[in-house]
Amino acid sequence: MSAVRPPVQSSRDGAAPAVVGPLSSGPADAPLSLGNPATLPPIRKRPTAAGPARHLLTGLSVGYVVLLLGAPVVAIAVRAFAEGPGAFLHALFNSGGASALAMSAGLALGATVVNTVFGVIVAWVLTRDRFWGRSFLNALVDLPFAISPVIVGFSLILLFGPHGWLGGLSRWTGIKVVFALPGMALATVFVSLPFIVREVGLVLAEISREQEEAAFTLGASPLRTFFQVTLPNIRFGLLTGILLTVARCLGEFGAILVVSGGVAGMTETGTLFVFRSLEDRRDLSAYAMAVTLASISILLIVALEMLKRRQHRQTGPGRGGASGARTTTS
Repeated sequence: MSAVRPPVQSSRDGAAPAVVGPLSSGPADAPLSLGNPATLPPIRKRPTAAGPARHLLTGLSVGYVVLLLGAPVVAIAVRAFAEGPGAFLHALFNSGGASALAMSAGLALGATVVNTVFGVIVAWVLTRDRFWGRSFLNALVDLPFAISPVIVGFSLILLFGPHGWLGGLSRWTGIKVVFALPGMALATVFVSLPFIVREVGLVLAEISREQEEAAFTLGASPLRTFFQVTLPNIRFGLLTGILLTVARCLGEFGAILVVSGGVAGMTETGTLFVFRSLEDRRDLSAYAMAVTLASISILLIVALEMLKRRQHRQTGPGRGGASGARTTTS
């Protein structure tokens, strides 16, 4: 009976081979053993700075977000309810706040409908077609992110004002655009255009075309294929884009301020109501409207997070789109 030789590990510099580990001796057909595990020393983790550094970064991130975003909202809410819920409701609805909220809701609804229809079309064209100027069109979609909304309002005045490039068309049709509802609607559509395009475009770029091609092979029309095959696949990205679009429309101020005229009860939105109330020294009305708009936005954010979790459970990670993502271009 010969003893089992321990395995060796060769050395590159020609030195003597080193034994890998202590092995017990025994018969040749006996299984190898590393000895008694109870006698082996416990494995200790080396102390590193990763733990404290990670905790420090986490604390800085949470503190930055809470102080920058949470503290102003809490301060406005405290001031808004300082005199009680009755004073809050009176300041909100007895000074033109109801009509301002209705105007904001109407503009958000109209812009969302328009951007939903044309946003899906633009996203489809950018992801499914290859044509000259596609990269330019893809970059142009992000233009509302790059320029100030105030510039958007001034550009609409230059286009549809009395002496604008399209001012004659406005006079010929009799439709007043600037300082009226059409101009406000155009400004709202412009500033909220990219969200649905980006969210839907990301999902379309990830999903396969096999189901659509199979539907075409079976004789389905393009419209039927979209509603029965494509739309169920992009529903989470589309809903995410819709929520972001509504939130952006409700919070728009700069472009609306320039192009609307801010006439109370006629062309005044919720954000313009806050601005006018502060100028008129009606601080409680401004606080009440600000809390109302912030509450709606927070509810939309909560709905967005719930939608993402549901999408994650049904489709798994990496599908359904992500907020703020860009459409892949070639």
